[in-house]
Amino acid sequence: MSAIGKTLGSVVTLPLIWLARAVDYPLRWWQRKTGQGGMAAAFLAPNLAIFGVFVLFPLALNFVYSTTAGTNVLLSDRTFVGADQYARLLACEDYTRAITCREDLFWRAAGNTFFFVILQVTMMVVVSTITALILNRNIAGRGFFRAVFFFPVLLSPVVVGLIWRWILQRQGLLNLIMVNLGLDPEVWLNDRTYAFAATIGVSVWAHMGFYTLILLAGLQAIPRDLYEAAEMDGTPPGRVFWRITLPLLGPNLAVVLVLSLIKGVQIFDEVYVLTGGGPGTSTLYLTQYIYEVGFASILRNPGLAAAASILMGLVLVVLTLVQLWLSRRSEGKGRRDA
Repeated sequence: MSAIGKTLGSVVTLPLIWLARAVDYPLRWWQRKTGQGGMAAAFLAPNLAIFGVFVLFPLALNFVYSTTAGTNVLLSDRTFVGADQYARLLACEDYTRAITCREDLFWRAAGNTFFFVILQVTMMVVVSTITALILNRNIAGRGFFRAVFFFPVLLSPVVVGLIWRWILQRQGLLNLIMVNLGLDPEVWLNDRTYAFAATIGVSVWAHMGFYTLILLAGLQAIPRDLYEAAEMDGTPPGRVFWRITLPLLGPNLAVVLVLSLIKGVQIFDEVYVLTGGGPGTSTLYLTQYIYEVGFASILRNPGLAAAASILMGLVLVVLTLVQLWLSRRSEGKGRRDA
């Protein structure tokens, strides 16, 4: 190593050495007083403080807002109303008919979100699993195709929405291709069914690369000798998939299911750019409803938006706990069967 290299190394490492010596004595004193548990708490404290400031405090503030009314932003200018905002959201004669509810837009958004999550998560899991199975095979250009499927994940949701808006709008790329093929153009984003389907398709296209990588990692962790033993026994490919691949891929599928469910409920950016919630309220989802009620509407109501977000968060927590319970129960059953 040259003299210049040694000098630069000393300049970089010397402050770190001084810092380590400075904190060494107080850390040793703390360890003598509290033991290993105290040391773990001391190292976790900065992260917990950041978590408290940026997660727990906003959650508590959001709950406080949900108990107030008015259009003012400052809490000192708002009126305490208790659970009135929750009662307003839940006031409904028939929960299957949004028009009978006091906040019919909230229930329309909740219904749209429910069907969106069911269809989008199902498609996401199926498409990601099929893609991972294909990319796990020894095909030509495998590295290239892995990059291609992951590329949309790197795009901003706004860019994704704009790209697909240019493709699906009345004078967009898709209609241009259809006209050149002698077909009649369609108004994809002005038709309720097409627009709803487009939001699902675009969401799957934008996020499937991330879930495919998770499943691909799970597939590559399955021991190859299991497949070799199945091949020697002459086991059909379908039976190999159902009896070996799918059970061993279960933990990864559970992760994909939970993450895609949470992401599906939180859908906003690309749909807002793509359809703006229309036509009508056909693609109005809960997150957009909360945004418009809390910030975009002329008669904004931050308290009502906060109450809606609290209810949405509670539903997410319940769904996540149910899915984790089911996945752990499935893993336990699998271990007992083994």
